[in-house]
Amino acid sequence: MLRRKITSKIESYLKSASNKMLIVDGARQIGKSYIIRHVGQQMFPNYIEINMERDKQNDRLFAEATSVDKFLLALSSVAGDKMQDKESTLVFIDEIQAYDHLLTLVKFLMEDGRFNYIASGSLLGVTLKKTQSIPIGSISILHMYPLDFEEFLWANDVGELAIDQMKNQFEASLPLSEAQHSLIMDLFRKYLLVGGLPDAVNTYISEHNIMKVRSVQRDIHTLYGDDAVKYENEASRKLKIKRIYDMVPSNLENRKKRIVVKDIEDKKGKRTSNYQDEFDYLISAGIALDVNAISQPTYPLVQNAGKNLLKLYMNDTGIFTGILYNNNIRPVLSDQCSVNLGAVYENVVAQELKAHGFSLFYYDNKKAGEVDYLIDDSVNLSTTPLEVKSGKDYKEHSALDRFLSNSDYRIKQAYVLSNERNVYAEDGITYLPVYYVMFFQFDSEAAEAYF
Repeated sequence: MLRRKITSKIESYLKSASNKMLIVDGARQIGKSYIIRHVGQQMFPNYIEINMERDKQNDRLFAEATSVDKFLLALSSVAGDKMQDKESTLVFIDEIQAYDHLLTLVKFLMEDGRFNYIASGSLLGVTLKKTQSIPIGSISILHMYPLDFEEFLWANDVGELAIDQMKNQFEASLPLSEAQHSLIMDLFRKYLLVGGLPDAVNTYISEHNIMKVRSVQRDIHTLYGDDAVKYENEASRKLKIKRIYDMVPSNLENRKKRIVVKDIEDKKGKRTSNYQDEFDYLISAGIALDVNAISQPTYPLVQNAGKNLLKLYMNDTGIFTGILYNNNIRPVLSDQCSVNLGAVYENVVAQELKAHGFSLFYYDNKKAGEVDYLIDDSVNLSTTPLEVKSGKDYKEHSALDRFLSNSDYRIKQAYVLSNERNVYAEDGITYLPVYYVMFFQFDSEAAEAYF
């Protein structure tokens, strides 16, 4: 079984007797149901699981479950013998978004209090926007992502002690030894190929066969494309959503990596705002990661984010490298010079930062240029710029230099992430090996205190 960080959060919730229903949200095929099932079966002797997508396609027992009594009656028809006392019974509502009315019903199920509940959702953000009565105060949403790099290391038998030592080196601004660096960089490159989708990781661990890994990734990529339009009724919007999703890999190969709006429908005069609903759909579905432009980098960044000049990255770098390279592993494993490898590194950093709680932004200025990422520095109430480099030119970053030269921005720290082992500071920039991004963590407590 793959070890996931979210396990402890689910366990804590189920022990807490919370009056809110926890909904684990995220894209399909990232392990939501598996991990909830594993924890739920361990903690509750009477574990009940209902998949609402499956119910909707078959018996539709819950299609009219618009009240607590109707829901419990439908539940009793499939799991009546397991509906015991609250302390021993957990009801897991899988794919809760399949029925809009169930999201409204959450409040009343929690108030009824006869059982413990937990739920999962795909395209939950999309469904909540369409739900007439959102149960504010009755749900708690926990976002889940594909395996991050640390979880991938666990899957490859890198022990807790070794990772703790790596973290100590990171916090002390020290490099790993040559041998350690070679090992971790080798695994990092394999992570670029395999990604973090559980089925792909398990296939890699058991088979070590890139063709089989790619087959898993292709199937999930196709599923994502189908899911992208699943809850949209308007045919023209379905086409636009699918078109934007299919454009993401090719956009990332461009120098600017932005969405080219005129290419969506091959029409001039269109603006990003004309497709905002379509972008929001893909982002809410969890299959695309949005990076918004910032021209005035003041804390908190979200207050200055522009809706134009949007970048979208893939939610899983393994899918992305599969699209770019198919079964050819040499460009990644050997750092073969390629116009696309920079995009791959940027994608994996976006995936890692997002999984660690960061909202994603980049700096855009016509005169100064672009900086790959800006993240909130909640300790100094400032922003932290990051540049991602995949080649030997990691010390060439003119846009970052111009950014740091602006004293109005009051930047306390900047980073360049690359393949290089050494860790050192120079001209206000700290150079780090790219895998150290695994230790960048969003300080949610400091952010909440600020707001």
